[in-house]
Amino acid sequence: MASIDARLQAALDKFGAAGFLRRAPALLLPAGIFLDRLGEEFRGKLYLTGENGGSELCLRPEFTIPVALQHLASPSNGEEADIAYGGPVFRAGEGELFQTGVESFGRKDPAAADAEILGVALEAAAAAGAPRLMLRLGDVGLSRSFLARLELPPAWRRRIETGVARGAALEAVLAPAPRQNGALGAGVRAALEKSDAASARQLVEDLLAIAGAATVGGRSAAEVAERFLEQASLQEPLNPRTRQQIVNFFAVEASPDAASERLRALARDSGLKLDEALEAFETRTSFLAARGVKLEETVFSTRFPHAIGYYSGFMFEARPSGAGVQGAPLLSGGRYDGLLKSLGAQSNIPAVGAAIFVDRLGAVS
Repeated sequence: MASIDARLQAALDKFGAAGFLRRAPALLLPAGIFLDRLGEEFRGKLYLTGENGGSELCLRPEFTIPVALQHLASPSNGEEADIAYGGPVFRAGEGELFQTGVESFGRKDPAAADAEILGVALEAAAAAGAPRLMLRLGDVGLSRSFLARLELPPAWRRRIETGVARGAALEAVLAPAPRQNGALGAGVRAALEKSDAASARQLVEDLLAIAGAATVGGRSAAEVAERFLEQASLQEPLNPRTRQQIVNFFAVEASPDAASERLRALARDSGLKLDEALEAFETRTSFLAARGVKLEETVFSTRFPHAIGYYSGFMFEARPSGAGVQGAPLLSGGRYDGLLKSLGAQSNIPAVGAAIFVDRLGAVS
């Protein structure tokens, strides 16, 4: 059985032959850069330490953010760059793990870039000894395009996006929030129902001002008003037709070609303009076929869960063929066009990457 070092090197050799330049990002980084983008709940996965100034530091738990930071600090910032990496990451409860992968920054042809990254990652995984893999694809950008075209309050749209990302049961996600009991809540709600959005917001702010509450729990009156209105909107059930459209959309799980047909039929029957998003979807599918991806053995799902909050478009993962969605993936990745701006870039930079979990390869090969 090949060692982890041998598997890692085999994958890196494949990336190098494909034109990806290897980089070695920092091992110790500010914890905040991960918590701000992956959520405070990610804290439990970090190996944390401090420094004299009191700032929290951590051992890198993944490579994408460190590689992106290194790229922004390099002379190639603002230019196209194809980068490979390999080495240890550290997760509390799991210890030292080994990953390799690639990141592509700045390409203006997203469909082709998506297909190339997935294609080269599959080739590298095979070189490192991966068994036959079953691919599962998603597209958070397509889901956002769909939800944006429905008549949904912003709070409902965020709730659905978050619930799907976390893999929550759709029935629970679409259930109205329970109404709050009490005369004040009922009276305020009755007044809000007679007001437009701006007047309703002002009403809540005025009530807080009368109560002398400049802040509540650290939030300003305006923030509390916004939160109150969001919760009020979530207490109202969705329009039955809109709810059924959402159920139909998130029921799509099929090969990419079959999924495209179903999504076009859904858009047509619902009168929703999804042509641009679906054309991008179909263009990427064509590039994947050209890269040799076996589409008939690939599943696209509108319910693709993604714990990584910075994904903005195409997503993928691969498990041993026959494993279904059980167990951890051997390979995963996706598009994250907004991440580099959140790290200091002046504007969004197109970006897509893939990671191979080298330790897991040895467990299944």
